[in-house]
Amino acid sequence: MTAAIGTGGISDKPTFRDLFTPKLVTVLREGYGTRQFQADAVAGLTVAIVALPLSMAIAIASGVSPDRGLYTAIIGGFIVSLLGGSRFQIGGPAGAFIVLVASTVARHGVDGLILATMMSGLFLLAVGYLRLGTYIKFIPYPVTVGFTAGIAVIIFASQLSELFGLTLQGKEPGELLPKLQALAAAWGTFNPAAMIIALVTIAIIVGLKRWRPTWPGMLVGVAAASVVVTAMALPVETIGTRFGGIPRTLPFPALPAFDLALVQAVLPDAIAFALLGAIESLLSAVVADGMTGRRHRSNCELVAQGFANIGSALFGGICVTGTIARTATNVRSGAIGPVSGMLHSLFLLAFILVAAPLASYIPLAALAGVLAVVAWNMVEKTAFAALIRSSWGDALVLLVTFGLVTFRDLTEGIVVGFALGSLIFIHRMSKQVAVEVADRADTEGSDRVAYDAAEASNPDTVIYRISGAFFFGSAATVGSVLDRIADQRRNFILDCSAVQFLDSTAANVIEGAAHKARRAGVRFIIAGASSQVRRMLFAHGVKPPYVRYKATIDHALKQIEEESRHVWPAN
Repeated sequence: MTAAIGTGGISDKPTFRDLFTPKLVTVLREGYGTRQFQADAVAGLTVAIVALPLSMAIAIASGVSPDRGLYTAIIGGFIVSLLGGSRFQIGGPAGAFIVLVASTVARHGVDGLILATMMSGLFLLAVGYLRLGTYIKFIPYPVTVGFTAGIAVIIFASQLSELFGLTLQGKEPGELLPKLQALAAAWGTFNPAAMIIALVTIAIIVGLKRWRPTWPGMLVGVAAASVVVTAMALPVETIGTRFGGIPRTLPFPALPAFDLALVQAVLPDAIAFALLGAIESLLSAVVADGMTGRRHRSNCELVAQGFANIGSALFGGICVTGTIARTATNVRSGAIGPVSGMLHSLFLLAFILVAAPLASYIPLAALAGVLAVVAWNMVEKTAFAALIRSSWGDALVLLVTFGLVTFRDLTEGIVVGFALGSLIFIHRMSKQVAVEVADRADTEGSDRVAYDAAEASNPDTVIYRISGAFFFGSAATVGSVLDRIADQRRNFILDCSAVQFLDSTAANVIEGAAHKARRAGVRFIIAGASSQVRRMLFAHGVKPPYVRYKATIDHALKQIEEESRHVWPAN
């Protein structure tokens, strides 16, 4: 870090090395020995046990074969931990991507999906190296809660056909309402055995979480369901019957099919992947920071996510991002650093090499049960209820985001939610500006600006004090007050000592007031302006001879008293 002294005090200016050094390097520099490796190995194995059924379930729900989910966790997860800016981040396929991936596959096929995944990786690299990760954190909390809840509803709805063993005529619609109509039409194909297997899996996961929280509930539930289906020869579809099992080796890396028309077709999907991946990964890193007291490097993390998505695409995988549940499991399992995430990927690779044939016995209804639990856990129920009660603005942003994500489109939900949240924030901030004026008569008839009395020793002098953020949102309100400065007064003092921020719109308002004062023969003095405020005002022409600048109101009043005996200076 390098320190610089400016008008705001001492501030740290991180170097390129500070921003993009992977946390793995930091951990190794701190000292890494056998004890730390053992802790990371235990945590990595624990996370791999959780990731094994989840990666396959997410891949199947996304419209691709289960092995692609494992490739994503192995390749993408390893790169995220190797190059990432978080000590504890676990990368892999995420439930939040199910809808996007499934719709991309439906429109452009697997080749289009892989190309979009690689393109999203390039976009993430650009976002990271341009140091835009900080701005992604500005997504309002109601947007993330509403978005996550909407995703959860969509994930659960996508698993209804497997939960009830339904056989649809034709392709299952992607939109929620048409999907529910198609499922209702296929209710005659209901398979009680599939529903029982799904419910047993859910019961085992929930029961173990409550009574044996250290046990890998998802793996135990899927394993038990597989044994029951195989032993009793139940008529339930499995990975083997639908996909023919999973390969016992990793595929050779290969570039995706490249075609200019296909690039243009999948460009919106790639942008959506990058946007969602950036939000999800940084949110996961923030959760890990909150659990451990550490700080992640956001731009370094985005760069790692970019390389991870490129690597996943080369091996035929799907989108990679930071996964909150697996990252939290990693922290709770006692991980020391990124080695645990790298080992989690190696453990998954070992499963493919050694035990891949066992995956053929896994019932799809059991994996649907796993995703049903994931969807339930994704909904931040307490936060959702709190935001509904907190304020009308937060509730509106939450419900609009949730509704658009659920019934329209994920990207549209994020963009509209962010825009709506920004407008509400601007509205709230515009109400925080305050103007204090000496003459209470000037306040009559105004209900939009807060006034308090200020003392002026000279009856021909009026003092206005602006406090808060003076920006475009409050410019009209303050401007209507400043229009009265020539009201039978000879001296006008504008106290800007409490102005925290001033933008070009506000500077233009003050410029107009200064010109009006000049035409009316009113002395215009600005007191207490910080260097940043003064610099902005100077840039807009608010400078002598139109105005004078003084450090305080007292200095301005003394200047007026002295100059009242003489001619107003030209400069």
